[in-house]
Amino acid sequence: MNGWVYYFEDFVEGRAFPLAERQVLAEEIVEFASEFDPQSMHLSEEGGKASILGGLSASGWHTASLFMRMMYDGWLSRSASEGSPGIEFMEWKKPVLAGDTLSGRSTVIEARALRSRPGIGLVKFLHEVENQNGEIVMRGENPIMIRVRNPAEGAAKGTV
Repeated sequence: MNGWVYYFEDFVEGRAFPLAERQVLAEEIVEFASEFDPQSMHLSEEGGKASILGGLSASGWHTASLFMRMMYDGWLSRSASEGSPGIEFMEWKKPVLAGDTLSGRSTVIEARALRSRPGIGLVKFLHEVENQNGEIVMRGENPIMIRVRNPAEGAAKGTV
């Protein structure tokens, strides 16, 4: 048994899938920044307060990485995902500060079967990550390729 719960057919326009909740710790902000984005606002509280961000803040790339894990834990790990061809856009709307608790959702914008890859559908999502105050901190859109539940049935109906 593969453990998948969600197949292409389950991703209907307008359906929202919750992201797992995640608290952001100061130590992980500094650790990520030290390796990947060593700007002062990501390395210390003092550096963050001296910036327009107001405190020790996660790099946008760290926020994107946290989002990926939140999506995986929230629903992607239980889907028949075959990966993504890319990201259409990503924007960081507000700083993610040490101590913030993130949550959010992935909402289906559209879903279509792929003629070029029988048995696979392409599902486009709007992802929104918010902090504990309900403020959107990150938004993005991307398509994800997801297996059809029963490819033989879909092919016979001409829908795949």
